[in-house]
Formats: sequence, C-alpha cells, structure tokens
Amino acid sequence: MQEIADWLKKLGMSEYTQRFAKERVDFSVLAELTDQHLKDLGLPLGDRLKMLRAIHELADPIPASPQPTLAEPDSQDATNRRQLQPILAAATPLSISAAAEAAGERRYLTVMFCDLVDSTGIAASLDAEEWGDLLRAYLDAAAALVTEMGGHVARKVGDALMSLFGYPIAHDNDAERAARAALGIQRAFDELNRKNAGAERLAVRIGVDTGPAVIDAAGEIYGDVANIAARVQALADPGEVVVTARVQHQIGGLFVAESRGTHTLKGVLEPTAVFRLVRASGGGRRSAQRQLTPLVGRGEEIAMLLRHWERARHGDGQLVLIVGEPGLGKSRLIEEFHRRVRDAPHT
Repeated sequence: MQEIADWLKKLGMSEYTQRFAKERVDFSVLAELTDQHLKDLGLPLGDRLKMLRAIHELADPIPASPQPTLAEPDSQDATNRRQLQPILAAATPLSISAAAEAAGERRYLTVMFCDLVDSTGIAASLDAEEWGDLLRAYLDAAAALVTEMGGHVARKVGDALMSLFGYPIAHDNDAERAARAALGIQRAFDELNRKNAGAERLAVRIGVDTGPAVIDAAGEIYGDVANIAARVQALADPGEVVVTARVQHQIGGLFVAESRGTHTLKGVLEPTAVFRLVRASGGGRRSAQRQLTPLVGRGEEIAMLLRHWERARHGDGQLVLIVGEPGLGKSRLIEEFHRRVRDAPHT
C-alpha cells in the first residue's frame, strides 16, 4: 500500500490514503476505478476528476517533449503502467500549461457543475435498471435545458454534469444563460418531486463560475474556472444554485441573490465570495435593473464613438464594430454612448 500512499502524496491527496488502505485499493485494481467508486470512497467531484485523469495518464503516459529533470521510470513504475493499460476513464485537466495554450484556443467561459445529491443511497434503494433509467432521465433533462440556453455539455461523469457557456459559441450574456439554465434544472426537479410525492426526493447541487480558460482541440479545459465551479458546487445545499462573485458581477440585477460569505477553496489561492441564486428578478437587461456608476477609463472610446456620430449626423454614413471578451464592458460602453446622444433626433 506504500505505492498508493506515495502516488496520492504526489497528487496532493494524502488525506485519502487511509480510505484507500481500508478498502484495500492498490495499484493492481487502480485501473478499474470508476467515478462511482471514487464517490463511494468519499471524494468530492473536483478531486474525482483530477484522480481519474491521473490514472489515465499512468495508463497512457503522454510522450514527453524535452522537459527538465525527467528521470527514467524504475521497474516498479513500468509494472504499474502495464497494470493500468486497460483504463478508459477520462477527466478534465484543471491547470494551464504552455503546451496546451499553444495548441488550444483561449476563451472566456462560464462553467456550470451539476451533481445529484446522495446518488449512492438512491442507487442502493433501486434496481440496477431503474437506477440506470433514472440517471439517464436526469442527465438528459439537464442537458436539454443547458442546450436550450445556448450552452454545451462538455462532460458527463457518473451522476455529474459539466456544461460550458461561451464555447463553442460565445454570447455577451453567457453568465446569465448559465444562471437561467441552473435555475431551470432546479425547477425541473421540484416539478418531478411534486409528481412523485411519496417517493424519495431527488435533488441536485449546482455551482457556477466564469473566467478565462484554454480549450484544446480535444475539448479539454485548462484553467482554474472548472476547478472553482466544482468546488463551489460542493458548497451548495441540496436544491441550491451557488455562483461566484465573478458570475454575480455579470448578472447583478437580473437575479435575486443571497450572499453566502467568503470561502477558502482547495487549490485556489484567493478566498472566493459566493452567492446563492434565489430566482430571476423578472426585469429586463441590466441597464434597467440597477443604478449605473460613472463610467471610468473609457474616455478615448467614448470620444471616438461621438466623432463617428457627428460624421453620421452630417450625412457621412459610419459603421463601428465593438469587439471584446464577455464581461469587458461592451454593453456598458454602448449604454453610456446612448445616454450621451439620447436627446438628439436619431433612428
């Protein structure tokens, strides 16, 4: 078991050594571990994804381009890798590497993690076929709501779903779309529980974060946004949607939200402020929802728009294209321009 202990230490997951030893999990069976097995061992979603990827890398190591201080594998490493060849599991890498960034595409993503609460207990109380039907129905319904809101289902790992908003198609309100999809999933579960009154209540936890990431040609995600979304999901109570301050900043005024304080998340350097989404506010776009503060640092852009406006007023047609990542302030810039010219006749 010392080999497993050393391997877990290398992953930064030494806290699971005793659990692996208690269940007699060694390198000879590591290749057969699934997401459900790791969940039964008590691992949270983010650590399950990391561990499945680490197992996959042991089974099928990536050919190394020149790297500093790479040692030749000893005979035990070679034996372990032979034992792990059958592995088929895949998971999401959660750290940025220069090689991935060179081969991938930088995007500003909103990531939503959705996890079924107490799936182990539910599975134990049902026939295997019934459990399979229920799991597929849950994943299909959640995926349909994600797709309806313009999102992309990137992973289905056991009873967990990871969805992306902003890839492959980006919108200027991807954070809002993710929030509406998350609340839609919770409403769907509430309706399902009402229809099945008396049966075991089903619930999901959902976490959402937004930020920059790199996506490679295989659809793998590099960056902390997926890790944070998974960690935030674990902070939610059953039936709740929890978002980070980065998401709340983009959707402020569109949803009723409650502060859940600041938390230290594993693998995240800075404390993370989180909010629980209660419901949509029922209003329109953000400009109608809040009192805007003075625009700062956009004087040059506003001046350029006003110059083109003056030329258009004198009969010289103009076209201005504003491009930028979601959350950069494109809509806010346009709102300020509209405020400046609203008293002038125009169409």
